[in-house]
Amino acid sequence: MPRRTKIVATLGPATDEPHVLDDMIKAGMDVVRVNFSHGDPDEHIQRAENVRNRSRAFGHQVGVIADLQGPKIRVGCFRGGRIILNKDDHFILDASLDINAGTQEHVGLTYRGLPDDVNRGDTLLLDDGRLVLWVEDVNGAEVRCRVVVGGELSNNKGINRQGGGLSAAAITDKDRSDIELAAKMDVDYVAVSFPRSADDINLARELLHNAGGYGGIVAKIERAEALEALEEIIEAADVVMIARGDLGVEIGDAELPAVQKRIIKIARSLDRVVITATQMMQSMIESPIPTRAEVFDVANAVIDGTDAVMLSAETSTGMYPARVIEAMDRICAGAERQRSTQASERRTNIRFRRADEAIAKATMYTANSLGVKAIAALTESGATPLWMSRIRSGIPIYALTRHVETRRKVTLYRGVYPVSFDVTSTIHAEVNREAIDELMRRGAVRDGDLVIITKGDLMGVHGGTNAMKIIKVGEHEIVEG
Repeated sequence: MPRRTKIVATLGPATDEPHVLDDMIKAGMDVVRVNFSHGDPDEHIQRAENVRNRSRAFGHQVGVIADLQGPKIRVGCFRGGRIILNKDDHFILDASLDINAGTQEHVGLTYRGLPDDVNRGDTLLLDDGRLVLWVEDVNGAEVRCRVVVGGELSNNKGINRQGGGLSAAAITDKDRSDIELAAKMDVDYVAVSFPRSADDINLARELLHNAGGYGGIVAKIERAEALEALEEIIEAADVVMIARGDLGVEIGDAELPAVQKRIIKIARSLDRVVITATQMMQSMIESPIPTRAEVFDVANAVIDGTDAVMLSAETSTGMYPARVIEAMDRICAGAERQRSTQASERRTNIRFRRADEAIAKATMYTANSLGVKAIAALTESGATPLWMSRIRSGIPIYALTRHVETRRKVTLYRGVYPVSFDVTSTIHAEVNREAIDELMRRGAVRDGDLVIITKGDLMGVHGGTNAMKIIKVGEHEIVEG
């Protein structure tokens, strides 16, 4: 059985060598993330082109996510590169200070609105919570703090307010420019950092479409405020990413596991795709093997129903990009062998909005009950296999489509595998036979296996799926009259 959970790997300096990229593809990478927080446009374009060129050489489709930087809420730079803050030291975050003039007493800010967002008594968390400052006073552009937890503070470290509440806009001027770049790159998804409401997601989608892009929108849940509008944000997006770094800093690490489970459950119930991200295999930046805690973390996300698990620095700057993918592949496959990952939840209380949605859900209920070996979904947009993948199952779903954009999009869907298949060049009565032949060529089925095919009477039409057919491979009934 092919692995159902998808693996997203971040590109970076460690992946630029062609042989490394080849090894990552062979190891099982399904989607790449291009991080717009680092690098320049030419680097991003080249990396995406390299992935697509090499994936074609292997006959393996790989999707591309462009991850926007979002509001850069960070301290500036220190004259000496870093300082040491001790407990009970006084330290000033100064929005009026030159960005490169930081000293032991104060530092500038990339986010000039910080003094307007905080008050005496607030707690500020720097460098992913490694340093903790208590706000004693706000005087004009100065946020005067006392150090609660000290340590080394170096250039450009992030700032979070415990409990959230920083009002920086999710879509910055840089993001607007980068969305145009993403459209030029024909990326399959654009990830929006720090959204607070559905409006942020809708704006990103509008900007992408206006720039000529076709990709879906990923909502990165990393602000405490996003949890207050969680369902509306997820509904507005195509994909939700549980970005556990900043989110864990804002809400506290003790709250994070339950929130992760909640987000996965809501996303699947709303027929959205979900990615679990941040520090999943962090030790493998330098180690050739994961810790047992990391094994459990990845496996639990898979058992909970995540569509994909994501690697960040583990692949972009780590020592073992291909090996970490191999390890994640092994862990995901092991978790998927658990019966609970295949047990279908019966959504008997849901009313279908469209005929193709009804066919998709009926197909999964039938397949799970009948011992079907594989599902062939003839699709234009990928909607039918997406709905199918929301129902837990161990049965592979093959998305047969003529559109390369759709094939790339479904690389993120759990249990869905893209297949190039042009129904418009096939005689209607022969479509079933051609679909079965394609599955047999892939070794997915053999004589005697049951297969379900879904398609529309008017093939090649978006949203036209209105029929499912149960076929026993090798029997004469394959061809419709």
